[in-house]
Amino acid sequence: MQATLTSKEIPQDIDGLMALVSQLQSKLKHQKDLIDQLLEAIRLSKHQHFGTRSEKLNADQLDWLVGELLKDQPDAGTQEPDSESDTTTVKSFTRKKGGRRKLPPHLPKIEIVHELEGDACQCGDCDADLQVIGQRTSEQIDLIPMTVRVIRHIRKTYQCPKCKTGVKSATIPAQPIPGSIASPGTLAHIATDKYINGMPLYRQEVQFNRLDIPLTRNTIANWMAKAGLLVQPLVNLLREQLLAYDVIQMDETRCQVLKEPGKAPQSQSYMWIQRGGPPDKRIILFDYDPSRSQEVPIRLLQDYGGYLQIDGYDGYNKVCAENGISPLGCWAHVRRKFDQALKAQTNHKKRKTSLAQEAMLRIQLLYKIERAVKDKTPEERYVIRQEKAAPILKGLRDWLDRHLPVIVKQSAIGKAMHYMDKQWPRVTTYTEDGRLHIDNNLCENAIRPFVIGRKNSLFSDTVQGAKASANLSSLIETAKANGIESYGY
Repeated sequence: MQATLTSKEIPQDIDGLMALVSQLQSKLKHQKDLIDQLLEAIRLSKHQHFGTRSEKLNADQLDWLVGELLKDQPDAGTQEPDSESDTTTVKSFTRKKGGRRKLPPHLPKIEIVHELEGDACQCGDCDADLQVIGQRTSEQIDLIPMTVRVIRHIRKTYQCPKCKTGVKSATIPAQPIPGSIASPGTLAHIATDKYINGMPLYRQEVQFNRLDIPLTRNTIANWMAKAGLLVQPLVNLLREQLLAYDVIQMDETRCQVLKEPGKAPQSQSYMWIQRGGPPDKRIILFDYDPSRSQEVPIRLLQDYGGYLQIDGYDGYNKVCAENGISPLGCWAHVRRKFDQALKAQTNHKKRKTSLAQEAMLRIQLLYKIERAVKDKTPEERYVIRQEKAAPILKGLRDWLDRHLPVIVKQSAIGKAMHYMDKQWPRVTTYTEDGRLHIDNNLCENAIRPFVIGRKNSLFSDTVQGAKASANLSSLIETAKANGIESYGY
C-alpha cells in the first residue's frame, strides 16, 4: 500500500473506510513489531560488546519465586516448612593461616650449607671459637629454563675374529620418528606447549632459535603431524571405550584449514568433540571434518545406542532416529536465550518483572537443585530430581503454555519461548537417569583449550595437520580429565 492515498483511492462508503483503517492498523502493527525487533537486536549487540556476559541472578528474587511457587500448591497452607527450601544455610568461614605453603616433596632438592668462617666465627667478647648449636632452613624455588641436551647413540659393531665374517651392529630402541633428531621427550614438550600452554609452532621456533637450535617451523609441524598419526591406535581404543558407555555429550566448533581439497582457504571446517565414558574413566575425543553435515555424527556414532546430550542443532536428528538414540537437551542454551531477551529490553527497571526474568528465575531453581545433588550418587540424584525438579518443570511448562500464544514469535522473548518449546522433550530427559547432566557445559568446557589454541594459531595448514591436532588434543584432554600429568604421560 502506498504511503499516501489520492482522493479517488479513498473509499466513500463506511464499510470500505473501516476495511482501509483495519488494513492500515495491521500494517502499522507489523512495522512496530519490526522496529521493536531491530531495537532489541541493537541493544543486545551493544550489551554483548560492552556489557557483562554473566547470567547470574539475585538470590533474593530466587527466594521470592520459591514463595510464589509454594502459594500455587493446594496444600501450601497446611504443609510443614521444608528446612532445605525455607531456610538459607550460610557456610562457615575459616580464615586460613598465613605464610607460605609447603613445596611438593617429590621435587629434587639441592642443599647449600652456609657456615661462618674466620673472624666471623669468633666470639666478639672473648675471641673464643663459636660452636654449632643448631641450624635454620629455608627453601627457594629454582626454575631452570629449557634444558637441551644431545643424546648420542653409539652402536658398537662386532665381527668374528677367526673367520672375519658375520659383522653385527647393536640396535637402538625403537624411535617415534625413525631417522629424526626428535626424541620422545622433544615431541612431548612441543605438543604440551602447543596444546596445553597455547604456544603456536612459530613461537616455539623463535624459542628454539634463542637456544641456537636449528629447528624450523616446517620441521616442527611435520613432527606433530607424524606424532598425531602415531597415537591413532590409542585414539581408536579410546573411541571403542567411549561408544561402549551409554552416555555421550557432543558439540562442534569451527576451525580453518588452508589446504583443504575442493575448498577455499577462507572457508570454515569443523572440529567435533565427544565426551563420555564412565565417571572414573572420562574420555574426551576430537575429530576433524571439513563439513558440519548430519553425516558426521552418523560416522562418529556408528553402532551407538544410548543418551546423546547436544544443543539445538538439527544435524543430530538423523543419527538419533536411525540408531534409536535418546537425545538430551541443554538447559544452558535455553537459559542463554532468555538471558539475551532480558538484556535486549530497553527499560532496566522493568526487567525484574518481565517474562524473561521470571523464566530465568524458574530455570535457576533447577540449577539450585543440581548444585545440591552434585555429590550424590546417581540413584539419590534421580530420586531428588523426581521429588523437587519435576514439579518445577511442570510449573514451567504451564507458564510457557500460558504465555506462548500471545507473544510475538520474532521478538527476543518470543524466540526464547519457542526455542524452549521446541527443545522441551529433550531438556526434560535429564530427570530420567541420575547419571545425566542438566546441560552440556562440561563438553563445551572441554572445547575451550582448543578454542584458545585456535586464537593463537589461527588455522591449520593441511588436513593431515588438522587430524594430528585432533588426535593429540584427544590424548592430552583425556589425560587431563583423569588427573594425569600430560607431559609425563
